Amino acid sequence: MTFNPDSNIGSGKVSRRGRNTGIAVGGGGIVVVLLALVSPLLGVDLTPLAGMFGDAGTSQSTTSDSLEQCQTGADANEDVECRMKGASASLDKYWAGKFAQEGLTYRSPSEFVLFTGATSTGCGNATSASGPFYCPPDESIYIDTEFFDQLRGQFGATGGPLAEMYVVAHEWGHHIQNVLGTMDNLNLQQSGPTSDSVRLELQADCYGGSWAKDASTVPDASGVPFLQPITKQQINDALNAAQVIGDDRIQEQTSGQVQPETWTHGSSDQRQKWFLIGFEKGPTACNTFDVNP
Repeated sequence: MTFNPDSNIGSGKVSRRGRNTGIAVGGGGIVVVLLALVSPLLGVDLTPLAGMFGDAGTSQSTTSDSLEQCQTGADANEDVECRMKGASASLDKYWAGKFAQEGLTYRSPSEFVLFTGATSTGCGNATSASGPFYCPPDESIYIDTEFFDQLRGQFGATGGPLAEMYVVAHEWGHHIQNVLGTMDNLNLQQSGPTSDSVRLELQADCYGGSWAKDASTVPDASGVPFLQPITKQQINDALNAAQVIGDDRIQEQTSGQVQPETWTHGSSDQRQKWFLIGFEKGPTACNTFDVNP
């Protein structure tokens, strides 16, 4: 999607963590175990591709930058990190409005962190092999921005700004689930096409689709819509991104064998289907738990 050049994205809550060198990513106990569970379940499961990321986990992000240089939609159209800040501003405004319509209290994610290589989180130390993910204990979203290059290169996605923002909207969807209590009492140790794990992921895809449909109507503080109307090509880019990170597609790519009983995120078809349901019908149609997903 394309940002309106004059829109003000300064409200986006995004920080860029820098990196130093020579600090090994390690640790032990429950925190590291927690990340091992959270990343495959509440993000993009890159576990089968971990060997393709080289030494991404050898240095850890330590300093933080609030991306003050990213202030306008024009900035977002030119720079991926500014685009993440713009997406954050739009998603936050969109979901605050949806919660208000239902008489519910919304709270923003605590942080939306961009990093390179590795960083510390409330779920343990994360590396690029963790993939983008949402961490419930600290209510924060983490994305190594090099993932978008991997999405195009190793995954074969067509790319495009909406494909990138689809990833953000999906992780924001997990935050919405956390705020609403959807994650409570689910058996996230299950796997398979109809498991709670897959249903949770498909609902996040659906929430992402609902935002994409209405994004061009979400205004900044001055009433200027953050984003221009979505195009057919941009929808196709988002659907392509959903396709290439389907469990079946990743399994075919890494082992040549599809094992539905091990799925934790859903097939390419499932992920595309639920993005479109959200896009066409809105978030109230995103109950993946009472239907055959």
